[in-house]
Amino acid sequence: MDGQTASLFDDAGARARARPLADRLRPQTLAGYVGQEHLLGAGKPLRIAIESGAPHSMVLWGPPGTGKTTLARVVAHCCDAHMVTLSAVLAGVKDIRVAIDEARQRLDLQGRRTILFVDEVHRFNKAQQDSFLPHIENGTVIFIGATTENPSFELNNALLSRVRVYVLRALSETDVRALIDRALTGLGAGVRMDEPLRDELAGAVGGDARQALNYLEIAADLAVDGCIDAPLLREVLLGALRPRFDKGGEQFYDQISALHKSVRGSAPDAALYWFARMIGGGCDPLYIARRVVRMAAEEIGNADPRALALALDAWETQERLGSPEGELAIAQAIVYLACAAKSNAVYKAWNEARADAERHPALAVPMHLRNAPTRLMDELGHGAGYRYAHDEPDAYAAGERYLPRELHDRRYYQPVARGLETRIADKLAALREIDEQARREQADRAPVGRDGAD
Repeated sequence: MDGQTASLFDDAGARARARPLADRLRPQTLAGYVGQEHLLGAGKPLRIAIESGAPHSMVLWGPPGTGKTTLARVVAHCCDAHMVTLSAVLAGVKDIRVAIDEARQRLDLQGRRTILFVDEVHRFNKAQQDSFLPHIENGTVIFIGATTENPSFELNNALLSRVRVYVLRALSETDVRALIDRALTGLGAGVRMDEPLRDELAGAVGGDARQALNYLEIAADLAVDGCIDAPLLREVLLGALRPRFDKGGEQFYDQISALHKSVRGSAPDAALYWFARMIGGGCDPLYIARRVVRMAAEEIGNADPRALALALDAWETQERLGSPEGELAIAQAIVYLACAAKSNAVYKAWNEARADAERHPALAVPMHLRNAPTRLMDELGHGAGYRYAHDEPDAYAAGERYLPRELHDRRYYQPVARGLETRIADKLAALREIDEQARREQADRAPVGRDGAD
């Protein structure tokens, strides 16, 4: 019997030592928690709720390694609640039912609350998510879900209405460095790592604390005489330095948005950085090339028409040459667009014209603009009174109208006072003045009751 007991304790000790460093270092109190000051700083509502022992159901949304699981454990410890963990990858409705039943018994018999922590909660289907609702409402469990995906898209509205969503941010390099220092202290004096290498590790993991500690643990295991030197660290980090990038997820759209807005904001350095981030993360260069063409039309337009041609050339270069030559051409186009004069006048004009076309889909084409390919159409007056611009002075039919009568006063295109559009604006203003003069003269000559519109 004693031998069996000793064996059990030995196995338990071995299992504890086998736990990853990141798990062994999880703090149980707010004092030991690193990062997320925007949620847990002094006076913040979440901190007050935890310290007062009155936690509420919540969803923690953030990138991997930002402390979602750790925060749930801190909440449970600080509020003296029993914590039950389910993984949405492995658990089913039966597991949920068992956890709820045990939580109910614990509350009834012991008066102790249960924190039900569901990792990767977005992987549960609608029925599984709905199964939590009555138990959250009646207080059987305090629900804490963790997700790396946008809850607005991945979680049911019914569940979202019963929880508060907290957004966790990627840890700063300073925060990660603090965790590395703490871990090295915990590993003991036998493990050594110079300050610059600690900074290098902190900067390599993109704010993912768990990843930093995992790499540190691997390096410590491989270190000769406990010394983690530069060659060893870089060998461990080999292949790990690719930036986190999900080709179909939240970060994909965040990064292309950052690229587009950097171009719009005339910030070539930022635009190049986001382009490099996306390429480094595995984004298809042709996707970016297509978006750059859109940027040229939407953000630069006629302020510098060369931008669209350059963007199309970059797209074609990527198609013909592939990477990395094509990526350099895209980079050239991005820098040009960022530095070019900006105008969204065409973009706005197109949107306004489309809106009018949707509101007025059946307005008749003015008779003088209609085609007359047959004798009947000619006899019906199609094309009658049309003035061929090339036969007019300066190839301009002064006073002529081309919109339906109901939209005569519409002006969709409003050039900006930048780049080539400055000259375009001057020309259009001059033509409008000529039109007004011609129409005044036409009105003076026209019989009473005739508006000359068609």
